[in-house]
Amino acid sequence: MSQPVTGKALDWKLLTRIMQYVRPYKRTFYIAAFLTVFIAVISLAQPILMEKALDDYILAGNYNGLVVIVILMIVQLIIQTIAQYYQTYSTNALGQSVIRDLRIHVFNHIMGLRLKYFDRTPIGMLITRTVSDLETIADIFSEGLISIAGDLLLVVSIIIYMLTQDWKLTLITLIPLPFLLAATYIFKEAIKSSFQDVRTHVAQLNTFLQEHISGISIIQYFSREEQEMRKFNVVNEKYRDANIRSNWYYSIFFPVVEIFVACSIGLLVWYGCKRILSDQQMASLSASGQGVTPGKILAFITLLNLLFRPIRQLADKFNTLQMGMVGADRIFKVLDTDETAPNNGTQHPGTLRGHIEFNNVWFAYNDENWVLKNLNFVVQPGETLALVGATGAGKSSTINILNRFYEIGQGVVKVDGVDIQEYELNFLRSQIATVIQDVFLFSDTIANNISLNNPSITREQIIKAATDVGAHEFIERLPGGYDYNVMERGATLSAGQAQLISFVRALVYNPAILVLDEATSSVDTETEILIQNAIDKLMDGRTAIVIAHRLSTIQKADKIIVLDHGEIKEMGTHQELLRIENGYYRKLYDLQFNSAGIER
Repeated sequence: MSQPVTGKALDWKLLTRIMQYVRPYKRTFYIAAFLTVFIAVISLAQPILMEKALDDYILAGNYNGLVVIVILMIVQLIIQTIAQYYQTYSTNALGQSVIRDLRIHVFNHIMGLRLKYFDRTPIGMLITRTVSDLETIADIFSEGLISIAGDLLLVVSIIIYMLTQDWKLTLITLIPLPFLLAATYIFKEAIKSSFQDVRTHVAQLNTFLQEHISGISIIQYFSREEQEMRKFNVVNEKYRDANIRSNWYYSIFFPVVEIFVACSIGLLVWYGCKRILSDQQMASLSASGQGVTPGKILAFITLLNLLFRPIRQLADKFNTLQMGMVGADRIFKVLDTDETAPNNGTQHPGTLRGHIEFNNVWFAYNDENWVLKNLNFVVQPGETLALVGATGAGKSSTINILNRFYEIGQGVVKVDGVDIQEYELNFLRSQIATVIQDVFLFSDTIANNISLNNPSITREQIIKAATDVGAHEFIERLPGGYDYNVMERGATLSAGQAQLISFVRALVYNPAILVLDEATSSVDTETEILIQNAIDKLMDGRTAIVIAHRLSTIQKADKIIVLDHGEIKEMGTHQELLRIENGYYRKLYDLQFNSAGIER
């Protein structure tokens, strides 16, 4: 996986796109911004009150005045704490609301992408985008943009206040500040690169886990546990090392900051006390009441702690902000992926008759190597078309372009005399039910796997479809019946049971066109008989396209097309194709049947 591109901490174009998702929550944003400014201002009250308490009341022995100051300090602290609470809550609520909406947008976009996109994009990477990268965008609001603005405002306010109180003392005290800013910049650049490595290795780890957990059966079948564990250790160690590097930078930076803070306070105490003890200073005090006082030194110490605390955190927050921008950039690249199936069609006739026509159709996955070459055939409503041929002949590609999972390069595909691109995409696909060999079932109930949570499909319709297909009996024997949870990918069902559920799913949607892609190749003979009855029920009155390696399952087809390297070599009925001497179909038939007609 390539290294992510290091972006700017503030990419205004990118930030503008993010802020579009803030619009529904403008009120929360304004509240958070106001509280940030309010906290920066009210934070100055504490050192001012401390200076007054020491100079005017403690040293003067005014107990009653001191009580008033203490009460004011407590009130200030309570108000600041409440404001801090609501500011933190509002910024986090804002961030979570934004990424909730953005995650919905991303997921909806991914659902509309063509299969071509998923052919070359690791699923683990997409999971990282929709989970981890989106969380970094939330940090833009909770720990990034607003927090940084508040910290900068606090720093500027403190420096201005200190300069107005005593510019000489302020300048002496802030001598270490340029060195601290330089150290902060160096730390920011170092930790930025480290964070980039962490994000990269997180994506690699997610991809590895997703692939290997999904393929755990293959790993166990071939006893590859130890070898794959060693690979996992390599990926995991890289992720660990990236985190250790980032922690190492923190372990260096924070002690350095403490040294600069200590130096600044040391200079403050040295210079301030020197002025207090000097005869000139004492004379100035007696003449005008102005100058360095013990209270002012105490106030400046408190101000320095308030000043250096946000500076200490700014580097970290800038990197949090940048990582959020990097995450946003990755997310928007997914959203900007122009690989959704064009849905410009408007025709929605309600139902289709099922007349299919391929006219001079050419198709390639990579625009170079044609997978289908000049396909021409017609399937009348209610007819059954069988596609046969060796692996890679183009059978599955034919049904994929009928569903518009991929777009053709040349020619036209028509259904009921209308180009399929003119149909509304969801309507077209709702009229085509596809049953594949590798049945996918969600970790949900049997009823929900059949209806796919479509509220318009009733329990009565589900039961009737299951009864017609022949699946009702075995479903009723399961604990909970139709409410039985099949677990992930239908792990608790046999291959035949899962296949039957897929047939019920196809029937309950009442499609005009039925596609069967190797639907009986992975079941036993007894189950195949049951499934064959289900197929006959499904095909009744519907146009059907059947892909099968076993020729015994397609002998009744109205038309058989033999494909070889994407070209139609032969077309006709079972008997017509057998009469072709040395024909492709005859050779396939002879490979599967001996002279007595018994399938091998």
